[in-house]
Amino acid sequence: MKAYIKGISYYLPEKILTNEQIAREFPEWTVEKINSKIGIKERHVVAENETASDMALNAANKLIEEYSIDRSTIDYLILVTQSPDYILPTTACILQDRLGLSTSIGAIDVNQGCSGFIMGISLAKGLVVGKMAKNVLLITSETYTKHIHPKDKGNRTIFGDAAAATLISTDGIAEIREFSFGTDGKGAENLIVKTGGQRFRLPMNDLTFDENGIPKSSDYLFMDGSEIVNYTLDYFPPLIKDALSKNDLELQDVDLFVFHQANKFIMELLRKKLKIEDHKFYRFFENVGNTVSSTIPIAMKEAINDGTLNGKANVLIAAPGLGYSWAGAAIQFL
Repeated sequence: MKAYIKGISYYLPEKILTNEQIAREFPEWTVEKINSKIGIKERHVVAENETASDMALNAANKLIEEYSIDRSTIDYLILVTQSPDYILPTTACILQDRLGLSTSIGAIDVNQGCSGFIMGISLAKGLVVGKMAKNVLLITSETYTKHIHPKDKGNRTIFGDAAAATLISTDGIAEIREFSFGTDGKGAENLIVKTGGQRFRLPMNDLTFDENGIPKSSDYLFMDGSEIVNYTLDYFPPLIKDALSKNDLELQDVDLFVFHQANKFIMELLRKKLKIEDHKFYRFFENVGNTVSSTIPIAMKEAINDGTLNGKANVLIAAPGLGYSWAGAAIQFL
């Protein structure tokens, strides 16, 4: 029994935050500086009352329409998000109702960051191969911009909001092959929102600013950029080696590398470290930003749309994530 990707669609919020807008707020952070280092020109941002489930609904409906999917055939729903509508109930359950799906399905939330799409398709593949489901709707949807302090110019230049919907089934356009996983919880505090959960339920109101005017608060997203870069460069090469080995591939056998679209700086470091040819290294972040768990499905969809993926191809996907967590897999387009 095999599992396949049958279709991918995605949704971007209407509101756009450009580098020009950021530069007006932070004159020392010029448009040229953002473009050269981060490589992101604009990112989409949810409206004040728009949530992850709203975006997920739009992405899923787009997928259903684009691929003429019969809603009654969807028999499992997985939502990957770290910005659920509520602490409880499960946002996936709310989506089941909003999407008009059968009540005879499973619906779960997966709290995972940038590695979430790969973790999600591994779960979906397990359901299909284990004959527990035939059509799994996997949605990644994140509103990280709601976690970011308005004065945090660094993270505001990087992250954008988006949702992607992927159907994993018993047939499709690309076979999901073998996976490689990793986890090291010692790095958890290097990318974190401390408050809001059960360990620290209430806001700490401990906002401070460093000598460069960068805010730090337990109530907002904190990212130690240098530690995240070091972790990525340390863990990614072994991840790629293991993923290739598990799929009986060599680096030169891969037709396209679709990694997590973090930003220009970190992606170029990875490409050079791994010695990947530029034409095999797919990029799609300039006009959407880092959309967390949605970057890989969005990039794959764009690679299909622009003809980069227009026939048989071995694709390697890989992502580092907060937690720390990391994952890779081979996807064979047919």
